[in-house]
Amino acid sequence: MFKKLILGFTMGIAFLGAHNSAEAAGFQLSLTPDIALHADSTPIHGVSLNIWGQNPQRALALGFINGSSGDSSGVSLGLLANYAEDYSGAHLAWFANYASGRFSGLQLSAFNYASTLNGVQLGWVNFAETVEQGLQVGLLNIMKNNVYWFGGMPNEVAPMMVLVNWHY
Repeated sequence: MFKKLILGFTMGIAFLGAHNSAEAAGFQLSLTPDIALHADSTPIHGVSLNIWGQNPQRALALGFINGSSGDSSGVSLGLLANYAEDYSGAHLAWFANYASGRFSGLQLSAFNYASTLNGVQLGWVNFAETVEQGLQVGLLNIMKNNVYWFGGMPNEVAPMMVLVNWHY
């Protein structure tokens, strides 16, 4: 019963996603970005199941390595890693999350990186080049645009901090 419910839910999301845009696909299966149901330039609006996938998306991505190109959003659950250009939503992975552009939302992994962060990073090591508004919780937390060591309190903590760091 539960398997049928999940299958029906997945197919429903895929069907609805396919009707959001004429060029978008509602469902993606990917072994690698070059060996996939749809080309890596096809937007996915629905569900993406990946060994290693990479598409622009508004989707739920489940896989070992999930990649998102362009301006993407949704939830990416990666067994190993998630990477993106600009992403809004949640990146949840066992090993690493990487956003080369703007990341808005939650990154949860052992290692998290965002060029521009607007959200929360939870992990062993968290790194953000620029933080608009953000919170980092982990063993080592680095926010390069925090200028002062405790001098900007309460709006910012420090350029590098253990346990918790923020910028507001």
